[in-house]
Amino acid sequence: MDIKLNVSKEKGITILEVQGDINAHTVNEFEKKLHQIVENNNYKILIDCKNLDYISSAGLGALMGVIETVKNNGGDIKLCNTSPSVYRVFDILGFTELFKIYPSLEEGLKAFEENG
Repeated sequence: MDIKLNVSKEKGITILEVQGDINAHTVNEFEKKLHQIVENNNYKILIDCKNLDYISSAGLGALMGVIETVKNNGGDIKLCNTSPSVYRVFDILGFTELFKIYPSLEEGLKAFEENG
C-alpha cells in the first residue's frame, strides 16, 4: 500500500491527512512532508489518522524528528481519528504521553483553540 498525504489548513492549524501505511517504504515521504510543514513555520499540526491503516516505529521516529522544533516554537503535534490498532502502537511505545490523541477532527481542532 502506498501513502497519500493531504495538507489543509483550518483556523491557523495545519491538518495532515494520512492515508495508507507509514512503514519502511513510505516513511521518507511522510518525514519529508512533516519537515516541509515545519519549515513553512506551521507549528500547530493535527494529523488526521482516519485513513491510516498502519504506522511503524519508523513513522513514530519521523514524528520525533520534528516535535522538538514544533514545541520550541510554541506549537504541538496532535493526532485524531486513530484506529484501535494504530492507537495501540502509540500506546505500547509510550507515545500517548507525548502526543495527545483525539477521537475526532473537530475535537483535535478544538483542543488547539483551547490550549494552543
